[in-house]
Amino acid sequence: MTIPTTIPTETPPVATNRIGLSKLDYKGAPSTLCTGCGHDSITNHIISAFYELGINPHEVAKMSGIGCSSKTPAYFLSRAHGFNSVHGRMPSVATGAKLANRNLNMLAVSGDGDTSNIGLGQFCHLIRRNLDMVYIVENNGVYGLTKGQFSATADKGSVQKYGASNHFEQLDICEMAISMGCGFVARSFSGDPKQLIPLIKAGISHKGTAIIDCISPCVTFNNHEGSSRSFTSVKQKDKPIHEIGYVEPQREIAVDYAEGTVQEVKFPDGSLVTLKKLNREHNPESRMAALALLEAGRQEKILLTGLLFVNTANQDLGTNLKLPDVPLAHLSDDLLRPKPGTLKEIMSRFV
Repeated sequence: MTIPTTIPTETPPVATNRIGLSKLDYKGAPSTLCTGCGHDSITNHIISAFYELGINPHEVAKMSGIGCSSKTPAYFLSRAHGFNSVHGRMPSVATGAKLANRNLNMLAVSGDGDTSNIGLGQFCHLIRRNLDMVYIVENNGVYGLTKGQFSATADKGSVQKYGASNHFEQLDICEMAISMGCGFVARSFSGDPKQLIPLIKAGISHKGTAIIDCISPCVTFNNHEGSSRSFTSVKQKDKPIHEIGYVEPQREIAVDYAEGTVQEVKFPDGSLVTLKKLNREHNPESRMAALALLEAGRQEKILLTGLLFVNTANQDLGTNLKLPDVPLAHLSDDLLRPKPGTLKEIMSRFV
């Protein structure tokens, strides 16, 4: 009689980065967004970027406003600091946090509505101040949290799930950022990790405001059926006793295409978006070249992706204000509460 023996197998070692953390240490809570949402892809790319850079999560502050996109900081870097602010007011909160501790790696995640509609004024002044932070706009052209109304970034002439047509000119986040003097402006697609992860890493390394406009498809409210069994048709004929919603799972949209080429991406509803990846002939240090390129893309109805503009000469807000390296929370009482003689000496400088 042969007695079977079991050979103990060794558990393969978990891969770690340069500071000894695994990728699991950079994750957060499970996502509650629609299956296949492009925002979840961006979350995964953010995790990869911070893991690969070897940044300790507790050295990061995650900032967001209101919207589907602004829920996503809960899904990555659970050990980081976080603040979910009032709709469109995230830049003010981020500015205060960064001024209190300039050593924090500031990461802002916003949406096209949170940024280009209610938050447009704050977005402009954030760029003007040149706060040292990465600002990712998860751009799908609709208000996904309030049933898919157009945002200011929706293309003129685009059709809503409910059949309405957009009659207004779109706001181009990248074009606005460049014209206002932002020192790092890029655009990417949520399904293109080969491009987006390096852009996020570059944005983190940039000293100043880094804007990344990321096209992120909404699999729910950019999905109009146009049939008698569509949501719109049933809503007109039905009298519900309460509201029930069901979101059909969709596959994640991903692309892989070479520099200088054009790629058509088909959404679940049959609509198409055309992407063109910039090649190395573009000079990202020329503001005029970047603006001309964006305008040409608008005329051709092409979304240009890649690093559009970079300027490392501008000083960030912390440097301009000569902020101390020691965070306010770590300053001693004698520095935070100067004596009357110290205040008198300071005031004498303004006489």
